[in-house]
Amino acid sequence: MSKNFVTGIQPSGRLTLGNYLGAIRNFVKLQEEKDYDEFFVFIADLHAITVSYNPSDLRQNIKKLAALYLACGLDPSKVTLFVQSEVHEHAEIGYLLQTISYIGELERMTQYKDKKVKQVEGVSSALLTYPVLMAGDILLYNAYAVPVGLDQKQHLELARTISERFNNKFGDLFNIPIPLIQKTGAKIMSLQDPTKKMSKSDPLEKASIYLDDSEDVIRKKIASAVTDSDGIIKYDEKNKPGISNLLAIMACCSGKSIQTLENEFKGAGYGEFKKAVANSVVEVIIPIQKKYEELLKNQDYLNKVLDDGAIKASYFAKKQLSKMKRKMGLERKK
Repeated sequence: MSKNFVTGIQPSGRLTLGNYLGAIRNFVKLQEEKDYDEFFVFIADLHAITVSYNPSDLRQNIKKLAALYLACGLDPSKVTLFVQSEVHEHAEIGYLLQTISYIGELERMTQYKDKKVKQVEGVSSALLTYPVLMAGDILLYNAYAVPVGLDQKQHLELARTISERFNNKFGDLFNIPIPLIQKTGAKIMSLQDPTKKMSKSDPLEKASIYLDDSEDVIRKKIASAVTDSDGIIKYDEKNKPGISNLLAIMACCSGKSIQTLENEFKGAGYGEFKKAVANSVVEVIIPIQKKYEELLKNQDYLNKVLDDGAIKASYFAKKQLSKMKRKMGLERKK
């Protein structure tokens, strides 16, 4: 079977340093390693509409996210970058997989429970079936590996269950996708509550570093990051979550190991350490911002990348969906 890599991210909210260090930067490395037959990266706009949203903002966010992906180093000659809704097979496979997914499985999803209580206009059925669409995103390209944050691992487990269920019921078709979790930087935490993941939806502005934050804002946010009172720079997630998070951020940005950083800042004060962390973050983010602004000015290029990506993705998706429908008895002509 094919060895394809598939990932997507919603065009909602501003991308954080955690999104970059925990996911996007790793994609840039993987595209160079050529360990996969095909590398699909999509902008998950169908997932973005499972909750209340503004259509005009969504349209703009799709373009901005595409530009940001490219600014971070994704190469369209090595990666197929496209918009999810422009490949209609995503919506179709989502429905087909619902027929072999169970309500109880979906209601147990932690993210559904969390998001459900936040909805003020009612809970859409799409929010409940979100993980089935995600499974479809993966199986449509017969993914071998899927990068997931620790908070998305439950959804991938469901995708594995659904793929096994389909193969058992209708005959072998799908790979059973494996999770790809980056150990260092896989979970960058909030600067204000280091027991929670840094999130682009966090209502507390200074809890997250955004990829479009100015240098001054970045430095102020890191300077105000929650730490502790013992004055020792040491990695200890349980007892020193704030310092541990800053060490993880600097390790990812500088390329140095956490142990090297512990030795380097032995005896240093928290103020000195935070300045060094801020320097390492700025060195990563500012070059990305410059490329991003250039790409946003070149809409013709952006549109061509997304058009070409949709054409290529559709070619793969159409073939896979046709095989799936034949096995399910849905195509008259073989």
